[in-house]
Amino acid sequence: MSGFEYANAPESKAIADIATSYGLFIGGKFVEPKKGKSFNTINPANEEILSKVGYADKLDIDLAVKSARSAFTKVWSKMPAKERGKYLYRIARILQERAREFAVVETLDNGKPIRESRDTDIPLAAAHFFYHAGWADKLDYAGLGSKPKPVGVVGQIIPWNFPLLMLAWKIAPALAAGNTVVLKPAETTPLTALLFAQVCQQAGLPDGVVNIVTGDGITGAALVNHSDINKIAFTGSTEVGKAIARSISNTKKSATLELGGKAANLVFDDAAIDEAVEGIVNGIFFNQGHVCCAGSRLLVQENVADEVLEKLQKRMSLIRVGDPMDKNTDLGAINSAEQLKRIHEISNTGDAEGANRWSPDCKLPSKGFWYPPTIFTGVSQSHRIARDEIFGPVLSVLSFRTPAEGIEKANNTMYGLSAGVWSDKGSKILWAAKQLKAGVIWSNTFNKFDPASPFGGYKESGWGREGGRHGLAGYLTSQVKESK
Repeated sequence: MSGFEYANAPESKAIADIATSYGLFIGGKFVEPKKGKSFNTINPANEEILSKVGYADKLDIDLAVKSARSAFTKVWSKMPAKERGKYLYRIARILQERAREFAVVETLDNGKPIRESRDTDIPLAAAHFFYHAGWADKLDYAGLGSKPKPVGVVGQIIPWNFPLLMLAWKIAPALAAGNTVVLKPAETTPLTALLFAQVCQQAGLPDGVVNIVTGDGITGAALVNHSDINKIAFTGSTEVGKAIARSISNTKKSATLELGGKAANLVFDDAAIDEAVEGIVNGIFFNQGHVCCAGSRLLVQENVADEVLEKLQKRMSLIRVGDPMDKNTDLGAINSAEQLKRIHEISNTGDAEGANRWSPDCKLPSKGFWYPPTIFTGVSQSHRIARDEIFGPVLSVLSFRTPAEGIEKANNTMYGLSAGVWSDKGSKILWAAKQLKAGVIWSNTFNKFDPASPFGGYKESGWGREGGRHGLAGYLTSQVKESK
C-alpha cells in the first residue's frame, strides 16, 4: 500500500502584528538609537524583510546599563522578594495568553517549524518564569549560603536558535534573584525579544528592570566591556565564549558561559532499536540541528549498526522539509545565509575526507536557506565532521565493538555538554553515565528539558549551570561568616 500525502496546514500569520520598525527597549519604553542606525531582520524561509530594528552602539549600551543600575538601586533590589515573584508570575501568565502570537513570530523570524515553536519553545519559556517565580521568596532555602544577595546589573547575550526560550533561561533567574538586566538578542532573531518587551510593559514591570538592546557582535562586545556590569551570561559559540572570558579576566565580573557541543548518542546492542531511531532523529534533526546539545555523533555497537542504519534511513525518508508555518513540517529553514554556508563548508569536508553522504529525496524550496537531513557513514574520529560543531541537520555515524570503546570514542572531543545512552539495562546506563564526560546525559531519550533541571557542560562547553537551583547560584552572592 502506498503512503499518503499530508495536505497543507498553514498557521495563520494574522495574529502576528509585526511593526515595520522597532527601537531599543530602555527604561521601560522604546527609544530610537542615539545614532539612528538600524538593520533588517528577515524571514529565512523566503528572505522577505520582516522589520527594521534599531542598532545599539556604546552610547545606547551606556544608557541601558544606567537605566538597569538605577532600577536595581532604587526599586528592584529593595522590593520584597514576594512582590518580585508576583511580577514573574504575571509575565508567565501573559506568555501563556499570547503563546500563539509568540509562536508565529518566532517561526517567522527564526525559520523553525511552527509545531516546535508552539509545542516546545513558548511553553518552556513560560514554565521557566513560573518556576523561578516560586524561588523569588525562597532563596534563603536554596542552599546557596547565608542570606544570598543579587549580584547587581547583569549583561545577557543570547543566540538565535531558541530566541525566546534562551531569553527566559537568562531573565527569569536573574529577576528572581533580585538583579536587573540588559539583554542583547541575536541580530538575526530579535523580534520575540522585542515582543517580550511589550510583555514587560503589560505586566507593569518597573522601568529599567529589563532592558533590551539589539545589534550585532560589536553591540555585544560593548555590553561585555561596560564597566558597570556585574555579571555576563552568554549562550553561543565556544570561540566567542573564550573571547568574553579573556575580556573580563582582569575585572570583577562573574560569568556563566553555555557554549558549543558535539554530543554523542550511544546505542548499545541491547537497546530498543525502533525507540532509539526516534531518539536519534529527535536528537539531530530537531530545530534543524540548531541545538548546542544536538546528538550530532551517533555511536552504534557494531552488531546492530546495519539494522540501526537501515531503520534510520527509512525514518529519515519520512521527514517533511518545507514551509515552517505549515503544521506538518518537520524540518524548517536554516536560520541565515551565513549559517548555511558553514554547514556546506564543514559537510563538504566529509566528502573530501572519504565519508559516505546520504540524504533522502526531498525537494527544497527555491527561496530561503535550506539544507536536507543528512547522515555520513564511514566516519573516523579524525574527520572534521566528527570533531567540529556543524550546528545543522548533519549526523556523523561511527561504530564501536565494546562498551568501553564506545565510551572512549564518546569522550574523545573537546566538548562536554551532553550525551545520550540507549540500552535496555539500567545498570549499563548508570555505568555509562558515570563514565561519560558530559554535563547532561539522557537515558533512552534525547533533548528533554525542564526548568527544575540544571543544564550546562564541561571542558570547552563552558562553565556554570542554567535552570534549577544550581542555575540561581550564578545570580547570587552569599555572606560568609568568618570564624574568630
